[in-house]
Amino acid sequence: MIYIVDFGSQVTQLIARRVREAGVYCEIVSGQNLLLKIKKNIPSGIIFSGGPASVHKSKTPKIDKKVFDLDIPILGICYGMQLITHQLGGKVQMSKQREFGKTAININLKSVLFEGLRKKNKQLNVWMSHGDKVIKLPKGFKRLASSVNSKYVAIENNNLNFYGLQFHPEVVHTDQGEKIINNFIFKICRSRPNWNMQNYLKNQLSSIKDKVGKDHVICGLSGGVDSMVTASIISKSINKQLTCIYVDTGLMRYNETKEVVSLFKSHFKSKLIVVDAKNKFFNALRNISDPEMKRKIIGNMFIKIFNQEAKKISKAKFLAQGTIYPDVIESQSFHGGPTSVIKSHHNVGGLPKSMKLRLVEPLRELFKDEVRKLGVKLKLPKSFIQRHPFPGPGLGIRILSDITKDKVLMLQKVDKIYIDEIKSTGLYNEIWQAFAVLLPVKTVGVMGDQRSYEFVCGLRAVTSVDGMTADFYPFSGEFLSKVSTRIINEVKGINRVVYDTTSKPPGTIEWE
Repeated sequence: MIYIVDFGSQVTQLIARRVREAGVYCEIVSGQNLLLKIKKNIPSGIIFSGGPASVHKSKTPKIDKKVFDLDIPILGICYGMQLITHQLGGKVQMSKQREFGKTAININLKSVLFEGLRKKNKQLNVWMSHGDKVIKLPKGFKRLASSVNSKYVAIENNNLNFYGLQFHPEVVHTDQGEKIINNFIFKICRSRPNWNMQNYLKNQLSSIKDKVGKDHVICGLSGGVDSMVTASIISKSINKQLTCIYVDTGLMRYNETKEVVSLFKSHFKSKLIVVDAKNKFFNALRNISDPEMKRKIIGNMFIKIFNQEAKKISKAKFLAQGTIYPDVIESQSFHGGPTSVIKSHHNVGGLPKSMKLRLVEPLRELFKDEVRKLGVKLKLPKSFIQRHPFPGPGLGIRILSDITKDKVLMLQKVDKIYIDEIKSTGLYNEIWQAFAVLLPVKTVGVMGDQRSYEFVCGLRAVTSVDGMTADFYPFSGEFLSKVSTRIINEVKGINRVVYDTTSKPPGTIEWE
């Protein structure tokens, strides 16, 4: 396995995804607990991520120097390379010429790190994002590559098996970056590619059975991919020892409840309890417009209702949750400093104190794409496994004002038309996430020779690898015109449709 030390880079998860895609298990850890992790499980290699800090300033993330004496290969990326240089006696300083974006580098020396790369005139196009640069190497290090503005953009000490890259091989903009990472994990670390979903499924089925024994598990079914795969793997392991509870909040997609119940009955041998709680949620959300208040109300109400149903199952000793690895990563600070709360995660943070159940989280180590692959191994329908992500609070955070039954029904119909049209054109699987939002404004229109004053809906569709960064999908004008016409003709209360062309960053994928 590989440990990835997070120093605050926005793309640390991409490093982990590249390693996992190569078939090697990895974990993202903090610099503070790296030694403790190594004591429990010695990795075949360590990767230091990039980060926003400067090594020559005080109170910036450092690594315990004992790590350098463990005879474990290390690759430093961007800040990670600067940190290796700084802590081993080299020198880093602020650069007068900062490098951001695509940059051509010159390969100066042969190295196993660059083995097998296709180079044009010994040059390679890479992605840079740094303001500091290395100006003096530590003892025993050699220069592997340079750029116009930086003498040292790749370095190595092959006696210690320490390597550094000033650029980011994990991003798709770096030519053959995946090959560079693979050279490190296979040729330098000698890792074995034994991480795959078939092995993971086999291990989890055994682990769940051992952990649960003869006891009973309760699982909250939301209708999303994560919760359904969670329920599926537990059901396959312990069958009738699982009871799933589906709470209909009234904030689901059009006909969501019917589809979930139908899928469950056709694929599961476990018990399903469906709770119609629509009115309770609508009453609790009356006149609430603030998105974080909505999230808290929806989350607390769900827990309250779920708790009431769970107490009726006296034999239950475990609660299953569909927590996935990005939820865990984003809900804690790895690099020693405060992190900005973009939005609260609804499924990380443990259980209500009154619910004395132990957790079962079979997806906690997986990225979203791995969850989908696991769902295929579990023989869930591909049409369901490939569904776009859907937020825990549902349409409650896609109505950008107070929530009413009429607004929910309006948005459900808009969303269904939009998604149906995307599917009919064969674009659904090209898009990471597509959805509609109901805006808190009304505009003047003309419908049937009469003045109208109705709501505006916004359409959003993005392409992404993992949801960390995203760009809007470039629909044709013809497609947007067709969708807009259908929505205005078929959904009473909407007289204007707009399309969101914001990337992430600076925007988020969801509007709230």
